[in-house]
Amino acid sequence: MTDLEAMAQALEATGDYRILRRLKPNPTFNVVSGTNRLTGIIVDVETTGTDTAGDEVIELGMIRFGFTPAGDVLDAEYVFSAFRQPLLPISEEITRITGITEEMVAGCAIDEADVTTFISEAKIVIAHNAGFDRKFCERQWRGFDALPWACSLTEIDWKAEGFDGQKLGQLLAQIGLFHDGHRAVEDCYALLAVLNHRLESSETVLGKLLQSARQSTIRIWATGAPFEKKDVLKARGYRWSDGTDTDHKAWWIDVRDDAYAAEMTYLETEIYGWSPNLPTRRLNAYSRYSVRA
Repeated sequence: MTDLEAMAQALEATGDYRILRRLKPNPTFNVVSGTNRLTGIIVDVETTGTDTAGDEVIELGMIRFGFTPAGDVLDAEYVFSAFRQPLLPISEEITRITGITEEMVAGCAIDEADVTTFISEAKIVIAHNAGFDRKFCERQWRGFDALPWACSLTEIDWKAEGFDGQKLGQLLAQIGLFHDGHRAVEDCYALLAVLNHRLESSETVLGKLLQSARQSTIRIWATGAPFEKKDVLKARGYRWSDGTDTDHKAWWIDVRDDAYAAEMTYLETEIYGWSPNLPTRRLNAYSRYSVRA
């Protein structure tokens, strides 16, 4: 134990201080004998903007990790990190956020065969905003569209689990760690640490996320909802689709089967004032965040 660590522990012991430790990549998390080893992929992309249809990937980071069916993280097996030069210059705002400059990506490309090989054994792909990352990955590289995805941002009820926020940096801080965010691989390691965290229920975040990913959901598009209800819908968890990736330009939400009837009743009584005939679609981990969802 270093003197600095002893000082940190002494401060924590007073109850008046919380110490954040720098996240360090840890190739081995748990040793679990006599169980099946599965392969997962954590992915994060840095892009030229937030338009999943028009902007471009400038950095791809991935970690291939081992886990058990119960959700125990075993190790970080391999890391993939690569830059890609976009067709248009990187804006000053994106450079400010990510630290990625034109000089860093100049002449760089990401080989599709390398990406396909890296993800070939994956049983699940996880991103901290899969609705964003999956669309970019699907459009750029083959193979991602055929895999099940899970979203650690939206599929965990972080407030119910005792967390104050759901941004990756906030989650990391609440388990006592910090990292240099907004770079792809660093964010992947941060998410892996969060997935390995054991909740008060004694299950890991990954275990909780796997349970969610195994369930189907029903997507409801609140087409034609009154404009003045937009803030109410947003507060309830609805998201806006501009119609780029779907046939519907509307607010939408994903609900479990057992919540579908109650959600339709809510829309009828609180939003429309009549019984609307709304488009719906059943989704699962293979389709939930796809460009075709």
